Amino acid sequence: MMRYCLLLHSPEPAEGEIPAEEIAAFQHAYQAYARDLETAGVLLSADVLHPSTATRTVTLRTGALQVQDGPFADTKEALAGVFVIDVDGPDAALAWAERCPGAQYGTVEVRPTATAVLDGQWSS
Repeated sequence: MMRYCLLLHSPEPAEGEIPAEEIAAFQHAYQAYARDLETAGVLLSADVLHPSTATRTVTLRTGALQVQDGPFADTKEALAGVFVIDVDGPDAALAWAERCPGAQYGTVEVRPTATAVLDGQWSS
């Protein structure tokens, strides 16, 4: 088994830009998707993020603390959420990404994890 992050990227709509019934339909689709991941025994975690306007970016690159409001990069699409799954390999991860509702209106980046904290220790 191998851990993958499914990183959901999408345009950020303005308040009220998406009709309430469309939001409800996608919420239902995400509930079903998460349930399917859980039933398959591959879901490790999932988070939907607040809009990028809630972001604060921290760096010490200059040797001093710098805090910036907003995301690090100004892009057309923002990171909207993440699913962490544990599957047999890249084909299985791609298959789950294809089923993700976010692929219908944005992109799903499939990235294997290099290491993770498991039971308080970094994995090897």
